[in-house]
Amino acid sequence: MRLQYYVVDAFIGEGLKGNPAGVCVLNKWLPDEKLQEIAAENNLSETAFLVKAGNAFDLRWFTPTVEVDLCGHATLASGCVVFNYLQPALERVQFSTKSSILTVSNEGEMLAMDFPSRPPVLTNASPDVAKGLGKAPLEVHASRDLLCLFRSEEDVRAISPNMQNLSRIENLGIIATAPGKKVDFVSRFFAPRAGIPEDPVTGSAHCTLAPFWGERLRKQELHAIQVSQRGGEIFCTNHAERVNLRGRARVFMEGEIVL
Repeated sequence: MRLQYYVVDAFIGEGLKGNPAGVCVLNKWLPDEKLQEIAAENNLSETAFLVKAGNAFDLRWFTPTVEVDLCGHATLASGCVVFNYLQPALERVQFSTKSSILTVSNEGEMLAMDFPSRPPVLTNASPDVAKGLGKAPLEVHASRDLLCLFRSEEDVRAISPNMQNLSRIENLGIIATAPGKKVDFVSRFFAPRAGIPEDPVTGSAHCTLAPFWGERLRKQELHAIQVSQRGGEIFCTNHAERVNLRGRARVFMEGEIVL
């Protein structure tokens, strides 16, 4: 069996390499165990699997160890594959996912995604947060992920995470964020429980970051950079219960998976 396969760098920017996502195109769904095996073999933070469904696509995402309910960069990458290879005439594609119906629009230089907003709620932090991040955050807020607020961009860049401590935290991911020097905010994202020590750029985290910073800065439009080693750029717009996430993507590799 041969499967169409692409690697796409999502949320790239000037001097920023973005987050590589695998995109695997299927004629029909394979057993979940096989999907997880493929994702583990790819060993990227996410592999997206697409199956054509009428005028839309069914979409699922797997880390090397688990299936997740929402992934931004692999959705952006999937849109890039649809617009460049599968249905070039489309300007907008709809994906049916476990999270909700998601859309990606082709805006030329950028792709735009319509995602659910996940505003966080102020919470008490466990001792593992400060131990895992090497410094106690100013505030901790929770949604699917744990958002940890720091004073400065330098504080976020300086984090040297202890994955053993972070893996004890029940939330899927741990976001470290602060005001940015040249952008509205910066962040980093750690998800050792999902098999991702640090994710280069995390679209789904911005479903929480965008409403959080939008309220703090009293802005609807936000410019963000994820300050991982690879780095990535995301443009966010808050719309009540939805968040628009925009970014650039490019295909790095195309080929086949042989099973």
